[in-house]
Amino acid sequence: MAGAPGDRRPASSTAAAVGAQIRRRREQRGMSGSELARRAGLSKATLSQLEAGKGNPTIETLDALAVALRIPLTDLLTRDTGPGPVLVPGTTAVEGEVGRELLRRISSGNSLEIWRLRMPPNTELNGVPHATGTVEHLLVASGHVTAGPADTPRNLSAGDLLAFAGDAPHIYRTGTDPADIAVVIASPIIN
Repeated sequence: MAGAPGDRRPASSTAAAVGAQIRRRREQRGMSGSELARRAGLSKATLSQLEAGKGNPTIETLDALAVALRIPLTDLLTRDTGPGPVLVPGTTAVEGEVGRELLRRISSGNSLEIWRLRMPPNTELNGVPHATGTVEHLLVASGHVTAGPADTPRNLSAGDLLAFAGDAPHIYRTGTDPADIAVVIASPIIN
């Protein structure tokens, strides 16, 4: 019977990855399991189960752990990446469609996400404001784009870099040419 006491089902890969992140972040901070459980308002047994990858935590539980560890919630949901070279093979753009690809997420001081944004000609995309303190960096690989804060966008060409506050409304707009843009979003670590 599933869920019965003593059930020894294997942990899912997601639960194992989340558990490994909790344990790793706790150890990086020199915090005991008892201390983290106390700060997050959890029992030691619950924390032990989560770190072992055998739990099914709610978002509220993960949020409490992230606050206690002083990291963004997303850091607990990110799978570890090794220190070795990481190759993300290029993909082909679909003509006439906006394409957005998360290329990599890096946590260290700030939470960093690297995206590829491909826009067809004559397209406008409204950027949703991110968390307070977020900075977007755009590097235009090809084409032309008008981008940045909605009230003061800049005209950019291939090779141009623009950094701006991403916590306010912003836009991306192409003219008669398509554009291929690398976007790095740096969000502050939540304290």
